[in-house]
Amino acid sequence: MANHKSALKRVRANEKKRVLNRYQHKTARNAVRDLREETDKGAAEKRLPEVMSMVDKLAKKNIIHSKKASNLKSSLASHVNAL
Repeated sequence: MANHKSALKRVRANEKKRVLNRYQHKTARNAVRDLREETDKGAAEKRLPEVMSMVDKLAKKNIIHSKKASNLKSSLASHVNAL
């Protein structure tokens, strides 16, 4: 267990960040899944910028790797264009 006040504070802060990161990551994964299941091209084109923005934010905060974000965005764009 931590012995210093600053270490205890770091434990609390890390837990808050972990919970928020998990929430954002799960929300983005669900959005990606829903976009991939979309069959209507108009609806998919409307949702694509929102999902790309979510993925970009995850990459910016280092929740996912920037190259994984690029690969996700590319595959989603290809999927929407193929509809």
